[in-house]
Amino acid sequence: MAGGQADQWLGKVFDAGDRAVQIGNYDGWAATYEADMVGFGYMTPAVVTGTFARFLPPGAGAVLDAGAGTGLVGEILSALGYSDITAMDMSSGMLARAAQRGVYRDLCQGVLGERLDFPTGQFAGCVVCGVFNVGHAPAASLDELVRVVRPGGVLSFSIGEAAWTEGSYAAKLADLEAGGRWRKLAQTRPFRSMPLSATEALLTSNVFAYQVV
Repeated sequence: MAGGQADQWLGKVFDAGDRAVQIGNYDGWAATYEADMVGFGYMTPAVVTGTFARFLPPGAGAVLDAGAGTGLVGEILSALGYSDITAMDMSSGMLARAAQRGVYRDLCQGVLGERLDFPTGQFAGCVVCGVFNVGHAPAASLDELVRVVRPGGVLSFSIGEAAWTEGSYAAKLADLEAGGRWRKLAQTRPFRSMPLSATEALLTSNVFAYQVV
């Protein structure tokens, strides 16, 4: 079971509370983040990308990896044949690591929950892995992600169970569907996203896929 410094970093990013502190934590964690997450048995990137690939094939258009971190999701997307991928993350340290992979057409710094610096309908799809969770991106982030994905495009994203029970994510998903902004394509059963972490009780997730209308 993973532990020690890795679990300390995990605790810091869940408990930061302040965005500037959160960014500093991720910058500080960037050097060992990938090894630590692999040590946790991190399943979410595979589930998010697998769900996404069911509904949007490679070659359909540009894909946004929002909250890309060090590029774990981008690496999987590239292996599956997606070639036009943009990474966005609030941490410059994480983006620097993602850039080293050579799988992204573009990388940009941005914060989920704020206005995104992309034109409306720029992307055919969007993946968001591990970001909708306690102390991370708010449910309102989904409004901007729907805006930057073209009609007919697909969003696939994980939501942590601890965050889901707070209610704001469930309400946002329902509001977007009731407002005719998207339609639901799929939802996984709950799964342990980091089964080898000592803090795994916080880390049960679901993955969703929606098509923008």
